[in-house]
Amino acid sequence: MDALRVTALRERLAGTGWLETVGGFAGSLRRSVERRGAGDLLLVGTEAYEPWHLAAHLEDEAAWSAVPRLAPTLLRHRPPAGAPAHLAYGLGRLAAAGRGATVLVVAPSTAGVPLLERVQDARRQGATVLALDGAAPGEPGDLGGLAHERLGVGTAAEEPFDLAQHLVSAAAGEPPARRSALGRLAEVAGRLTAGPAISRW
Repeated sequence: MDALRVTALRERLAGTGWLETVGGFAGSLRRSVERRGAGDLLLVGTEAYEPWHLAAHLEDEAAWSAVPRLAPTLLRHRPPAGAPAHLAYGLGRLAAAGRGATVLVVAPSTAGVPLLERVQDARRQGATVLALDGAAPGEPGDLGGLAHERLGVGTAAEEPFDLAQHLVSAAAGEPPARRSALGRLAEVAGRLTAGPAISRW
């Protein structure tokens, strides 16, 4: 996403309340991983969509913000044999997601019954479940009943999932009440256009 497109999106979204909504969701994510007794942040997508970019951006934010628990463990539906250690975790990891763990589900479309069942099991065991999904704001979506907090992206922006993931990761790395969401987005634009390439993911 280049700086001109980020600036245009920022101007279009200003005053819609959407940036503030994203900031609230990101704040919940940060509080969940910073709370006393917090465990791992488990990031999982759908069978058709793995949130690679969000994983990479959260890892960067963990380093920049000195909040190490923002660095997620990416869970995959079918990790291939011989995958690097950090890319070899399957959905079975959700079975061990008990009290203290945070599960962030990213689903641009339907999550699917197998994933929903695993997420429900994690919630029953005490994990905090957050969801970023493609349902319109105010619509329940299939994750609506499972998530403690949910951000429905819908058609809030031209590229909703790309934009939402950038904003969520950036805002999660920001201490509360430091800078406005608009100022933070400008910083993200600079990082996206001038920062080093991400290699781990």
